Amino acid sequence: MKRATEYARRRTVASLELGVLLALVGGFLDAYSFIHLGGVFANAQTGNVVLFGVEAARGHWGSAVRHLPPIVAFMVGVGVAETLRRPRVRAVVPGPARAALVLEILVLVAAGFLSSVIPADALVVVIAFVASVQVASFRTLIDWPYNTTMTTGNLRSAAQALYVAVIDRDAESARKARSFAMIIVSFLAGGFLGGWLTLRLGAHAIWICAALLLLALGLFVIDVRRNILALRVRMPRRRR
Repeated sequence: MKRATEYARRRTVASLELGVLLALVGGFLDAYSFIHLGGVFANAQTGNVVLFGVEAARGHWGSAVRHLPPIVAFMVGVGVAETLRRPRVRAVVPGPARAALVLEILVLVAAGFLSSVIPADALVVVIAFVASVQVASFRTLIDWPYNTTMTTGNLRSAAQALYVAVIDRDAESARKARSFAMIIVSFLAGGFLGGWLTLRLGAHAIWICAALLLLALGLFVIDVRRNILALRVRMPRRRR
């Protein structure tokens, strides 16, 4: 039974359904941070690295330093996600992927409550931390590496798979192209919903992300129960 539960968890972590929900959250958070937090993309740290260099080159050290906290928060989030995978931690907190989702949900709910009392720069740091926990915890879509908070790499993977599918008539590449297309469209939909809801709900729109992550957490429960039931059906009945 324990093996069945662990198998269901592993399958859920790499599932397309989970990837779609996480991509929605990734696009939503980018739109939220851009509209509500002064035109920044808190998920992708490439922009912060470049802007730090640009401001430093101009001698605007005050502006340059503002881009460092999100980068540090992103690195801390990766460290937290990796810590959840450590054997000693897993002995206390089983299921690192589920633990990461719970952590994200709690942080985003708290951010919604505190958004009126903490500055925008602090919220950017919070979102950067959440994004890094997510991207470090969920790195595989079915059998392929992907990203749930940025879309450039996913676009490259989709285009490459589509090319091979068309030129070589490869069925697996076609499946990969379709899967990545769904992730990209989900990220786009998340950006649209994030922008639309942030303009109407303001700071509290971030709670929508927490709700989406709660649905993602529910996938683990559903798959574990489904797998256990299937295992029970296959088990031979004991002799009386």
